[in-house]
Amino acid sequence: MENAIITIIFMAVVGAVIGGFTNYLAIKMLFRPYNAIYIKNWRLPFTPGLMPKRRQELSKQIGVTVKNYLLTPEVFQKKLFNEEIKSTVLNFAREKVEDTLFTNDKTIYDWLKQGGFEQLPDTIEQKVDGIIEKQFYSMKNTLSTKSIEALLPTNVHQVIDRKIPEVVTYILDKGEEYFLSPKGEVTIRNMMDDFLGSKGSFGGMIQMFLGDSASVVLKIQRELIKFLKAPGTKNLLVNIISQEWDKVKQQSMIKYLEEVDFDAILKNIQNYAKRELNIREHLNEPISYYWPQGNDYAKYDLLPKLVDRGFNEAENKLEDVLNRLNLDEVVREQVDSFPLQKLEELVLSIASKELKMITILGAVLGGLIGIVQGLIVYLFN
Repeated sequence: MENAIITIIFMAVVGAVIGGFTNYLAIKMLFRPYNAIYIKNWRLPFTPGLMPKRRQELSKQIGVTVKNYLLTPEVFQKKLFNEEIKSTVLNFAREKVEDTLFTNDKTIYDWLKQGGFEQLPDTIEQKVDGIIEKQFYSMKNTLSTKSIEALLPTNVHQVIDRKIPEVVTYILDKGEEYFLSPKGEVTIRNMMDDFLGSKGSFGGMIQMFLGDSASVVLKIQRELIKFLKAPGTKNLLVNIISQEWDKVKQQSMIKYLEEVDFDAILKNIQNYAKRELNIREHLNEPISYYWPQGNDYAKYDLLPKLVDRGFNEAENKLEDVLNRLNLDEVVREQVDSFPLQKLEELVLSIASKELKMITILGAVLGGLIGIVQGLIVYLFN
């Protein structure tokens, strides 16, 4: 009887050792060895371990599971596009706009310097100079190559042609008014005296013969008035002025501007434009100076619309973005690149107690099987 008990105990111990060791070995063989072991050309069975051997299949299946069941569009929509997140984004945007964009501490030029555009005022002035110079010389070239007739619109020509008779009438009326005035009489007398004086002694004789020139001046005055009032005089002047105007129209404008210093005019125009623009002074003001209502408009009108629009667009494009990301491929690549040793440590750290219990359970079952075998041997003996 004593030998039977010893045998049963021995077989229980052996069974427990075998059961516990096989379970421990099975657990280890989930990861070990990491690589296949070869004896010459023969690969040792069960090498590499289960996880290294099925790593690609496992990573692929994990990627598919993550994409189809874990990181789905519905999950992202629920977590990212809810009212709480939208409200947080809107409040953050409002604070940033108020604290940065519409603050009085920064001028427009400060923003330009921060963005690397501190030379913008000089650039703008150079551009203004360039535009004015280009337009100025284009105008000068037009004045040089085109006649006055081509430059003036048709309606202007019509107005000038219509105004010539009116101008002649005005000149004749003013001439009549002038020669009838005391000043006009003096002018006639001086002209007569100058004329006779220019004829030498003969003119002097005539002047002595005439004596008092008042009557002669009066006669000349009447003849001048008669000449100015004559219809032919007006027609003559209208024809002369019209003919001269036709000649002038055929000339280029630049011909009458030869004495003009165009370079000085160009420089004055450029200086005037830059002085009126006053770029630097305008840029040394904050945005709120030019747009006092900008802060309220941005916070309560613009930003809510932009946030809603952004969230709607992002939500509509979410599925397409996730498809483009190929999350299953990303997960597969990450799992494939994850070191097996770290993966083993991770699994063991999470399930260490359970794995130990499996080892102990194997030992207990092995011990029970050893006891049953010992009893069977004892009964049959």
